[in-house]
Amino acid sequence: MPSSTSSSKTTADGGLAFERPGFVRLTASDRPGVAQPVPERHIPDRRWGRIQLLALLLFAALLGGWEIHWRNYGGTFCCRDSNGSWAAQRRRIDDGEGGALVLIGSSRTLFDIQLPVWQEATGERPIQLALEGTSPVPILEDLADDPKFTGRLVIGVAPELFFSGFAARADVIPYFHKERPSQRVGHWLSQHFIEPFFAFDNGDFALGKVIERQDWPLRPGTKRPNPIRRLAQSDADRNTQLWRKVETDAAYREMARGIWLDHLNGPPPPPMNTPEKVGAILSSEIGKAATAVAKLRQRGVKVVFLRLPSAGPYREWENRVYPRSQAWDRLLNETASPGIHFEDYPQMQGYILPEWSHLTHAEADRMTAAVAPLIEAAFAESGTTPRGTP
Repeated sequence: MPSSTSSSKTTADGGLAFERPGFVRLTASDRPGVAQPVPERHIPDRRWGRIQLLALLLFAALLGGWEIHWRNYGGTFCCRDSNGSWAAQRRRIDDGEGGALVLIGSSRTLFDIQLPVWQEATGERPIQLALEGTSPVPILEDLADDPKFTGRLVIGVAPELFFSGFAARADVIPYFHKERPSQRVGHWLSQHFIEPFFAFDNGDFALGKVIERQDWPLRPGTKRPNPIRRLAQSDADRNTQLWRKVETDAAYREMARGIWLDHLNGPPPPPMNTPEKVGAILSSEIGKAATAVAKLRQRGVKVVFLRLPSAGPYREWENRVYPRSQAWDRLLNETASPGIHFEDYPQMQGYILPEWSHLTHAEADRMTAAVAPLIEAAFAESGTTPRGTP
């Protein structure tokens, strides 16, 4: 049977010969014994201008609908906390701000320390280099190896991450050291022409992520993954707050709590599946921190460790897996450094943590105003006996 893209005619001997219509590309079989030239394809005469306009209108309608959907969901205009954004702040140290106050840590340091409030309280706006879901130890080591950094350093300690060495964003330091000019330009264009205008420009709202989250049928014996959802919104200099939806939307807040519970109650990953391995990794991470702090101290950099609040089941889990005496106190002793722990200061207690791990925006402002003077006092006292309690 002839195909729908061909026609046929009867030959002199009564057989059938098939002819390709003009819009089908010629192939080698159409030119027996002739060298194959550049493929030819006839372009039919259509109203291409109208077709292009229709395609553009359809694209704009779909894009607008996607944007409206996420705005109604609670999406906000903010800067993406990309590797390029982190690298831009890290580069400030090498571009003349090596004597600045720098913040490293995990998401609690990122969300709960507000740069404008700190600047108002102390007159200095820190460089924010904390990373969500990531131990600060590799960043601490990177700064220790950078002779241009001669300022002061606040190191946030989220026990689960600091003492396990887990790094969800382990690629950020290699990215900084190998960042290409095209990547810098791409980050600049995104930050100035996309992120301030489109609420859907967030990894949690990406179509692929949305499809993965649908209630698809599961194979027997498998469990649906429960990845961490969007929790934050950021400014251009990485000043970051807990996303307001976590605070105001009860259903979303319960979902965030459920993700933490699944994470805390699930089986530990293989490197951490026995108490002995947990202890060995803890010792290794504290040893790395002590070595890096010693390097920093040799060139006059002052260091203070900071333990911000957690609450509910999250705090209970941290206290059980990483008891203070075996983790926090040991860290201060082996690094010979001062530390500020929220349990020791009344002004760091009694805050609202909607999903047990991060403060609301208003509470983060209040926490920053309370903790900045404590950090400044600890810097002033550095060089004396390290203090784990007031």
